[in-house]
Parts: sequence; C-alpha cells; structure tokens
Amino acid sequence: MEGVKLVVNKVLSSHFQVAHTVHMSALGLPGYHLHTAYAGDWQLSPTEVFPTVVGDMDSSGSLNAQVLLLLAERLRAKAVFQTQQAKFLTWQFDGEYRGDDYTATLTLGNPDLIGESVIMVAHFLQSITHRLVLGGELVYHRRPGEEGAILTLAGKYSAVHWVATLNVGSGGAHASYYHKANEQVQVGVEFEANTRLQDTTFSFGYHLTLPQADMVFRGLVDSNWCVGAVLEKKMRPLPVTLALGAFLNHWRNRFHCGFSITVG
Repeated sequence: MEGVKLVVNKVLSSHFQVAHTVHMSALGLPGYHLHTAYAGDWQLSPTEVFPTVVGDMDSSGSLNAQVLLLLAERLRAKAVFQTQQAKFLTWQFDGEYRGDDYTATLTLGNPDLIGESVIMVAHFLQSITHRLVLGGELVYHRRPGEEGAILTLAGKYSAVHWVATLNVGSGGAHASYYHKANEQVQVGVEFEANTRLQDTTFSFGYHLTLPQADMVFRGLVDSNWCVGAVLEKKMRPLPVTLALGAFLNHWRNRFHCGFSITVG
C-alpha cells in the first residue's frame, strides 16, 4: 500500500451493502471509490448467493461491475464490465457448468463481431480422486491480422494440511505449495517461469494470526529482492481495523509504505 486509505463499510440490509474508500498518495491524485453489492435470496453455499450484483465507481466516473446469475442447478453465468469514464474497456461473459466430478467454463472477452476480434478461454477440470484434480486451459485470441492459441495443462493435489498446484504450457510453468501448520501459522511458496519474457521468479509468503491480540501479520519475499509486509490490528470494541504496510524493492531502490483505516 502507498499513502493513506480510509474505508467505511455500511450494511443497509441483509441484501445490500455499500463501502466508501478515500485514498491519498504521493504517487497520484487523491481518489474516491463507491462500492456497492447486492445479494439475492438463493444461497447455495456460504460463499455462493444468487443473483449477485457488484459495482465500483471512482471519482472520475470509471465503473467496474459484475453480475452473477444461476441459470440452472448446475449452470452459472457471469458478466463483467469495465469503463474508463464514458469509454468501454472490457466486457466479458462467462458460462460455467458443474458436473458431479468435473467443471467446464467458457469465457468470451471483448467480443466484437464488426471488428472480428475476440478472446476466448475454455477451462476443464476433472476430479481423478477426492484429492487429485487434473485439467487444462485453452486461450484463443483473434483480431485483424493476428490469431493464436495457448494450451496449458493444470493439476492440483489437496491434502489435509497442504495444497500443491502445477501449470505447464507453451507460455511457461507455474507451481505453488501452500501449507497450514496450525490455526495461527500458514506459509506458501510460488515458482513461475515465463518463456516469452525469459524470466523466472520465486517467492515465499507467510500468514501469522494472533487471536489473543486481534492481529494478523502477512509478508512476502521473492527472488527479485522484493520484501513486503502488512500488519492488521482490530481496535476492539470499536468496529475499526488498522492496517500498516510497507514494500521494498532492493533491486530498483523503491520503497512504499502506508496505512489504512477500515470502519465497519
């Protein structure tokens, strides 16, 4: 984080809530964001409620919005829109089908029939066992004078206290490992190799929870000599959360720090 951020959350009803965010930083002009969220009555799980409408608008009039719908018991749809003031930047449509032991997803990004351009992403994940999931992703893009496709194979193995993933494709490889040591300590490592940029990075992150002190400490360090950390403290009995963060890039000699206050 950089500078000072103030976030005020307000729950208006069981279906509707709003949040106000004011951000002041030396890197840019002060900004204000209005975030709204609506959740319907159909709740399939603690994290899935339909229909869901989420929107975020800043002081310049730029909008980020998404709509999630449940078309059938196994079929979900999502629409995402992003504008920069009065100009559309992104419009994306997703369809997801969930079977008994597999999931298939199709995404269309910025479809333009007149300009004959589109980005299409297809996902498929299959549960081999209750711990092992294998699948793949196909990314196809087309625009005047350019056309191409990238295939990536993916796998995930989930144990009781750890999860390992691996993605391999023509664009490179990505591997991650997450381990939950106990209720207070969580660690993770990540490796990424990009063949197009001829770059390889390795990062290590940790998450430390101190429930007696109502504090959460998160940090990371990577192979590019970047170090970052965030400390969150709940100021009970007030509904206020204070966060302090800092980021240092030794290679480029860049340092950012800031704090945020969240109310609600």
